[in-house]
Amino acid sequence: MSDSTLAASRGGLDGGAGRRALPGFDRARLPTDVTPLDPAVLDALAAELTARCGADTVRRDEASRRSASADWAHMSPVLTPLLPGGVADLVVRPADAGGIAAAVGAAHRHRVPVTVRGQGTGNYGQGIPLHGGLVLDTSAASRILGVEDGWLTAEAGASFVLMEKAAAATGQELAILPSTVGSTIGGFIAGGSGGTGSIANGAIWDGYLRSLLVVPCTDDATPVAVPYPENTVHAHGFGVCGVLATATVALRPARRWTGLFTSFPTLSGAVAAGEDLFELTPTPRLLSLDEAGIVATYRPLDDALPPDRVSLRGIVTDDSVDAATDVIRRHGGRVDAVRPKGPAHIASLSYNHTTYRVRKLRPELTHLQCMGPGLTRRRDEVATLAPESLLHLEGFRTDHGRDWVSMLFLRYDGPDDLYARMERLADVEVHVDDPHTWELHHGRLDAVRAAAARFDPDGLLNPGKLPPPRP
Repeated sequence: MSDSTLAASRGGLDGGAGRRALPGFDRARLPTDVTPLDPAVLDALAAELTARCGADTVRRDEASRRSASADWAHMSPVLTPLLPGGVADLVVRPADAGGIAAAVGAAHRHRVPVTVRGQGTGNYGQGIPLHGGLVLDTSAASRILGVEDGWLTAEAGASFVLMEKAAAATGQELAILPSTVGSTIGGFIAGGSGGTGSIANGAIWDGYLRSLLVVPCTDDATPVAVPYPENTVHAHGFGVCGVLATATVALRPARRWTGLFTSFPTLSGAVAAGEDLFELTPTPRLLSLDEAGIVATYRPLDDALPPDRVSLRGIVTDDSVDAATDVIRRHGGRVDAVRPKGPAHIASLSYNHTTYRVRKLRPELTHLQCMGPGLTRRRDEVATLAPESLLHLEGFRTDHGRDWVSMLFLRYDGPDDLYARMERLADVEVHVDDPHTWELHHGRLDAVRAAAARFDPDGLLNPGKLPPPRP
């Protein structure tokens, strides 16, 4: 489950905390102009892919096609009635970056739409092939191509488990990794924005991407090296402006991290402590905060997560535990556990993993991705607009400094009610990034469209995800 809380509110996007990035919210919609592909065209493409990538990489059976056409969009009660949305006609799983380029070129020559897939952990239908065609599964192209001082280069299908292990062998660690460490680097760049490491390092467009090797959807499909900052247009672009073949991403010197579990009787105390911990040296790798109602949904039960208190969890260095403990106590909290092997568990209680856990026990709730001072400074007013709501917070480095981003959980009473609440939350300084649409909707869309014109001149990449310009 990728982490894209800030996708519509950072990195040069329109609007900011407490301001609407768009005049309204555009709901997900199924395309009405899908024309079934000619079976003869699909046969010809399958034959070419078999010749270029190998017979064992091509799948046309229904089970493979349906599996490759789904992600975690079912977490959204708005998207669920629209699913499956679209189903691939053909799936290819190239063995390396060269095979990725070969598959893109073949698809273009046959004029077949291409939807690129990593491990399918996105939450918004980014990887669902709304127009059918070819799903290009990159997960077999998983080699680590190089590790140097401050940077790691890998093929698009490399998992974060593999990359973190390769970095650790050189005394380094990834600057940012998602909560789902089995995700691929290509999928994270195309569909995510931040995660563990983002308190110190911000989002993936904040210097994380030194270089991307991008395959254009053309007949020759010759990969293009795109450096920073030009490559930031490809971050959280759903693959509509080129197919990622390899990525070079930032590393940091490895540290000895430990898991710090703390709790508070009040939200205000936990928020104040967390904001002080933002400035802890070294910066925590992750800070997550949950109101008691969220903690009560976590299973299995854990003494370090008392269900009647606000939980503040941190991944901090071994030698900063004492300083962090002083902060916690100064704000009226207590330390419930210090676990050297706790960071992985804490990461599994962050970002959209929280959404999954909450909805598993309380399916009547849905989630909104938010930021803005109203979340913590005007919580009572938020509760008036969203009764029975529950607040999950993550520390994040934003354009105006370190701050909170949020999952706000509220009762789902249909899409009309939900979207009305999303609009009204702006009145109490809460900006909502709609997590219930598969259409790109951030303020960088003009730049994405320009890149798409360059890398996808015929509009074959993930059609239905990049909306036309507003009149």
